[in-house]
Formats: sequence, structure tokens, C-alpha cells
Amino acid sequence: MITFILNHQPYDGSDIAYNALLLASTLHKNGEKVNIFLMNDAVDLAREKMSKPEHYDFNLVEMLKEMYGNGISLQVCGTCNARCGLLKNEPYFDEKVSSTMQVLADWVAKSRQVLSF
Repeated sequence: MITFILNHQPYDGSDIAYNALLLASTLHKNGEKVNIFLMNDAVDLAREKMSKPEHYDFNLVEMLKEMYGNGISLQVCGTCNARCGLLKNEPYFDEKVSSTMQVLADWVAKSRQVLSF
């Protein structure tokens, strides 16, 4: 099991979130069990209202939703909903992904590798 922890705001002028999602997706397609935990400003990746800027080639929210639909485990910091990101207090695209630090701690303890972006 490989756990990805994403902290960066999507569409921040870098490809950090995109590259993290691309690596997670590739590992999953190669047969790895992949967990993604979003915290801090990365929680906007799980918000339906986060829109792709015109100058970006990839819709990161749609990319994450597709990965989630294909079996990648996704959890999003519940307390970050009100405090972090550009869209504070906007709901996540699936209420079942709202999570806790205990879930992240369990994933980290059980993971073969933990990658933080």
C-alpha cells in the first residue's frame, strides 16, 4: 500500500498536484493499492465548485473523481473544510470522503511507502 498526502492548492502555478495525481494513477494501474489523503489547501481538489482555469490543460477535480471511481482510496481532512483552500466550507464532491487524522495515521502505519506533495 502506498499513501499519498497532498497539501498544495490545485492550480497554484505549479504541477505539484497534477504530478502527484498522475503518479498515484499510474501506480494504481500497475496494480498497487493507493490511498490519497488531501489536507491543507489541497482539499479544494475534492470540491465540486473548484473550476479549472482556462490556461490549465488538465481538470484536476475530474481527474481525482475518476481515480476515486476506479478504486483509489480517498480521504479528505474534515477540519480543513472550514479553514483551508480557496473555497472554504464548500462541500466535498462525496460526503463519504470527509475524514480524520486517525484515518491518516492508520494509513501511514500500514503503508509500505508514504509520499507527500
